[in-house]
Amino acid sequence: LYIQMNELVRMCHKLSDYEINRSKAQLKRLRTIASVEQQEGKALIEDQSFREKIAEMEISLLALESLVLRVLSDESSGKGPGPEASFLKIRGTEVQQGITELLVEAVGNYAHPYVPDAMKTGWNEDPIGPEHAASIAPHYFNWRKASIYGGSNEIQKNIIAKTMMGGGR
Repeated sequence: LYIQMNELVRMCHKLSDYEINRSKAQLKRLRTIASVEQQEGKALIEDQSFREKIAEMEISLLALESLVLRVLSDESSGKGPGPEASFLKIRGTEVQQGITELLVEAVGNYAHPYVPDAMKTGWNEDPIGPEHAASIAPHYFNWRKASIYGGSNEIQKNIIAKTMMGGGR
C-alpha cells in the first residue's frame, strides 16, 4: 500500500504539470470543434445540453487541479499521502476520458473511421470527414486504458475505503 501511495504522489506531480494542461488544451480544442460542427443547422456549441457537458468537464478539471495542489502542498509540508492521492487517480482518468467522449460526440460519425496513418507526420491523404476529426477516435480508444494503468480505478476505490475506515495510511 505504501509503495502504491508513493507512486500516486509521483502521479500527482505529473498531473499537476502535464495532464492538467493537456486537458485544458483538449477542452479548448473541443470548444473550437463544437463551434464548427453543425447539428440541426447550427453550431453544436449553441446546443445548451452540449454546453452543459463542456461546463461539467471544466468544473471537474478545476476541482481536480485544486485537489492536486492540495496534495502537493500536504506532501511538501511532510504530510504523507492520504486517500486523496487515490481519488486523484480516479478523477484524473474520468476527466481525461470524459473529454475524449465529448470530442467523439462533437464530430459524430466522423469519429468512427480509424485511420492510424492519419496520426503520422507526413500523412497527406484526404481525411474522411473534417481534418480535425482524424485523430479523435484513436485518442478516445487510447485513453480507455487510463483507468487501468497506475492501479485500476477499482483498486484505488478499495484503497480509499480501507484508508477511510482506518485500515491504513
